[in-house]
Amino acid sequence: MKRFSQWVGALGLVAALSPAFAQSAPPEIAMIPANPAMWTVHGTKGTAYLFGSIHVLPPNMQWRTPRIDAAMKSADTFYFEVPMDDSAKAQILDFVQKNGSLPAGTTLPSLLTPEARADYDAVLQLTHVPPGALENRRPWLAMLFLDVAMLTQQHLSPDAGLDKQVYAAAQAIGGKSFGAFETPEQQFALVMPKNKKLEIEEFDVQLKDLRTDSMSLGDMIDAWAHGDVKTLGRIINAGFKGHPQAEKSLFADRNAAWMTQLKVMLNEPHTYFITVGAGHLAGPKGVPALLRAKGYRVEGP
Repeated sequence: MKRFSQWVGALGLVAALSPAFAQSAPPEIAMIPANPAMWTVHGTKGTAYLFGSIHVLPPNMQWRTPRIDAAMKSADTFYFEVPMDDSAKAQILDFVQKNGSLPAGTTLPSLLTPEARADYDAVLQLTHVPPGALENRRPWLAMLFLDVAMLTQQHLSPDAGLDKQVYAAAQAIGGKSFGAFETPEQQFALVMPKNKKLEIEEFDVQLKDLRTDSMSLGDMIDAWAHGDVKTLGRIINAGFKGHPQAEKSLFADRNAAWMTQLKVMLNEPHTYFITVGAGHLAGPKGVPALLRAKGYRVEGP
């Protein structure tokens, strides 16, 4: 749970990385109703709706409610963790091409110890990822693909993540502007070690975790779907127990940076619909709590 809490907190760009793993809901499967939490923040001139995203969801999750629809229609600007348009996808793919491949003549299995190679082969079988698909990938990128593939085995889809769905809904409404708190490069920096030796060591550990951990997100998705912010915060915080530096870099530091941008935004005469990872909004360290502490009027759970 710890490793995936870090992963899900770090990435709002998973779907752009791995469209091959996307799924759509079969017509015979009933929709799952959800009533996720949403906050309303009142600034000196602007208003912001804060909506927590789960970056991977069952494709048959029905999250739109009359309140959420009304907020989306009233907003003139939609904000996400990273840009969601086609130009951003091109930047992501370009970054992966430049930073995601091993040197010519080097293969991923050749970097692994015999024990790690056994874990690697076992994880490939678990995820049904063809070995050739990762042969020339750097460990950090290979692990992202393996994570998403494991989620797909649980019938969860990056394509059904709230980021993509909200972006599509805003486009369908029309007349909206778009913005983002971070660049794709900033998010990739959270999961791509600069030290190549450390990258391989982390990959070894993550393979073992992935082999023994089903990465079930059931409790997290259930809490999100019921608008249970306290339980959601408790689940995510438990994932970082004993790893304060990871929590700082993936949540606290980023929340603080977003707060700087939000202060400027809320002093502008705009209505924003802001969709970011749900972990950034839950609990006493979440953005709504930070805004309340700064004197903003925040309505919501």
